[in-house]
Amino acid sequence: MGIFDFLKGNADKNEASPDFSNVRSGSSSTAAPPATTDPVAGSGAGRTYTVVTGDSLSKIAKREYGDANKWRRIYEANRGLIKDPDLIYPGQLLSIPEA
Repeated sequence: MGIFDFLKGNADKNEASPDFSNVRSGSSSTAAPPATTDPVAGSGAGRTYTVVTGDSLSKIAKREYGDANKWRRIYEANRGLIKDPDLIYPGQLLSIPEA
């Protein structure tokens, strides 16, 4: 039986339909759960920020510290994650050090 045979009425009438009565709703994934649904999570020294489209280190510094020129503080705290301070990507989870 082909995938579209049922549309033509060629389905075998004697073929049993699959039984999905024991299927439960829900899902599973091997992906890690999102760190946060809010771009800014936590407070104090353990704060994190999830980069969104259009962000730059200076924009994040302006929002977090009130001074765009403090972007280096964020860069230094995330040196292992950020190779080039001009290239950050949506979804990156950055550590935001205390002001």
